[in-house]
Parts: sequence; structure tokens; C-alpha cells
Amino acid sequence: MKQTQHAQVLHRSPWHTPRALPIALTALTALAAAACLASMPAQAQAQAQDSYPYFGFGGGQTRAHVDEQRITDSVLTAPVGGFSSYALIHDRRDTAYRVFGGYQFNRYVALEGGYFNLGKQNFTNTTVPAGHLRADLRTQGLNADLVFTLPITENFSALARAGATWGRTRTQLTTDGAAALNTSNVSPSERKVNSKLGVGLQYAFSQGFILRGEAERYRINDAVGGHGNTNLYSVNLVFPFGRSAPAPMRAAYVAPAPMPAPMPAPMPAPMPAPAAVVQAPAPVVAVVQAPAPQPVPLRRVSYSAESMFSFDASAVRPEGRAALDTFAAELAGTAYSTVSVEGHTDRMGSNDYNQALSQRRAESVKDYLVRIKGLDAGKLSASGKGESQPTTKPDDCKGQTARAALITCLQPDRRVEIEVSGTR
Repeated sequence: MKQTQHAQVLHRSPWHTPRALPIALTALTALAAAACLASMPAQAQAQAQDSYPYFGFGGGQTRAHVDEQRITDSVLTAPVGGFSSYALIHDRRDTAYRVFGGYQFNRYVALEGGYFNLGKQNFTNTTVPAGHLRADLRTQGLNADLVFTLPITENFSALARAGATWGRTRTQLTTDGAAALNTSNVSPSERKVNSKLGVGLQYAFSQGFILRGEAERYRINDAVGGHGNTNLYSVNLVFPFGRSAPAPMRAAYVAPAPMPAPMPAPMPAPMPAPAAVVQAPAPVVAVVQAPAPQPVPLRRVSYSAESMFSFDASAVRPEGRAALDTFAAELAGTAYSTVSVEGHTDRMGSNDYNQALSQRRAESVKDYLVRIKGLDAGKLSASGKGESQPTTKPDDCKGQTARAALITCLQPDRRVEIEVSGTR
């Protein structure tokens, strides 16, 4: 193969200036803020456990894709007649590691930054006339990513990330035989801003420990005027700070109404005195029928919405199912006539949204009691009250300007209430 001599003109885009990293970080921060604002209408039922800082570290294997022949043509001085390559041996795999920290704004969006080292990739190109070129490439740098999370179950989620890297690639060049470099710089290096993308899965084993498996693609430079890609397949350990546990299950017991006073027994009419000659007929006793007993409340319980459901969801959480199991067990053997399930929200968000959410949650509780616990569907009803029956007073949360503080103040309004009625 004949090597051509040419001058390389590098296009210096704004991403290649020393100010590129602050510009990239500012853009990513703006995107994170926009994503948070877009998700605010659905945060009337937000939970403190969904916002937290975190740090982590991990490692894995890389596989690089660079143009070895182009690098050879760029750095070797061609003899008369040019070079021919007849053997190219490369090792594109190595071990990589990364450390990172970030902030989870809500259940769906996080901003993350960190340091990465993609290890070493090398190749040896044998040329004719006889000679060898060996190149070792090492890449490391900083990254800033937006991380998007899609919950699949309570603890299991899918991930996608997009971001920018500010990386440095160092290439070590050695030759022998007829292969000679066309430059005196045998260790060229280059710093540039590039892009990166990734996907993955994560599982939260506890409030303080998350395990991630990810596949990422880094755009890299080869330090001699070209580009390539490096894929990183890694396992990462994530440690959240101050991530609160779900709110504890609270059941407020309301004492049943007192039993109605018994109806007085009818008094028989007095017996008439017997006549001296004519025998009086037997007296007639009037019997008054007591009215049929009316259903009365037997029990009323209230469960906090945070411990019954996940954020902006109507599926009953494992903690909620455990509470409903206890409720159904206590109800066994009771002669009840109706069970009413009511869903309630706080006043944050629109009326229509809160009404629909409270109705879905009431239906989920009813469905679980009927389908799983075997209660009579004909005796159960479900209704959503929205924000129409708050527990807090209008003046209770005045002055709470911070959203998190207002959510905490209005927590008593977010609940599910179950009332059992029957006859005694």
C-alpha cells in the first residue's frame, strides 16, 4: 500500500476550545432543570426518598475501535515506492474503571459527573520493506451526564444516559527496521471534548445501596488527528446519601358508634275485672313490631398514601399489601354489610388530576381486597374524593414556600380510608 504525504488541517470547533467543558456542563445543567420542571405537575404525591445525592465507583472491560491503518499512514515516513502492510496484530480490550458522583432530582432524572480511565489499546503493524510500528493508546478524563431512569418495579429500573467528556488520549509510538516516524514526537497527546451515550439496568437492594450494570460508548481521539470509539461494559456500585425510607404505615383507628338503646318491650293491657254474671272475653294484647336494625359503622381505618403507593402511582406497594392483609384478617368473621374505600389527595396539583389519582388508588385497594383476600365484591365500593376533604386546615401550611416543606406539611391529607358498616 502506497503512503501519501499530506498536510492535515484540523477543524477547531467550539467544542475543542479550553472553555468547552464549562459550556458542556452548563448545557447539561440547563437540560436537567428543564426535565425537572416538566415532571413537576406529577409531583403532588412526591416522596423524599426520590431526591438525594450519591457517589459510586465501578469497573469493567473496554473494547476500542480505532483506524490502525490510518494511524500508520499518518506517522510513518514512506520510502521510495511506499509501504505495504501484510500483518496487523491488535489488542483492543483492557480493564477500565470510573468514579462518579451525582444528584437524583426526582425518580426520573439525575445529573452525574465523574472521572474515567479506559485503559490501554495497542496494535503492531508489520510493513514491507521490513519494519514494525507499535502504537499504545491510553484515554482518561472527566465526564458530565444526564441520567434518565425508568422504574420497572419498586426496586428495579432501566437507565439511559447522554453526556459530554473532556478526555486526554496519549499515544506512544515505537518503530524498528525500515519503519521510520515522520515526526520527532513519539508520545503525542490530545485533549478534546467528545460525546458519550449509555444504557443499563439498576437494582436498589436498600435505601443506601444500588447495583448498576451499564454499557457505554465513548467517542475518543487517537492523538494523531483521527477519531474512534471505545465501548465500556461495567458493573457499578452506587451509595445514596440521606435517602429516606418510605413513610411508616399509619392506621388511625376510629372507635365504632355506640350501640343503639334497645326498644322497650310492649306493655300488655290490664286484665278487666270479671263480671258477676256475664263472663268477660279474653283480653286482646297488642304486639308492636320492632323496626329492622339499621347498619352502623363498625370500624374506620386510615392509611397514609406514601406508605400505600409509590410516587404518582396507584399500584399497591408491598408495605400496603401487608397492611391490607392484616385488615382483611381482622375483618374475618365480622357480620359486615358494606366496606367503603375512599381515596384522598392534598391540594397540590389540579383538581382533575387529584380526583383521577384518588379514584385509581381507591379502586386498587378494592381490587386487592376482592381479588386477593376474597372479600365479597358486592359489598365493597370505591370512590375518589380528590382534595375535597382535607385533614389540614386552610391556614395550617401558610408560609411554606419551599415545595418539599409544603409536601411534608400536607402529608395528612394524602390518605386512603376504609369504613366497615354492619349490624350488631
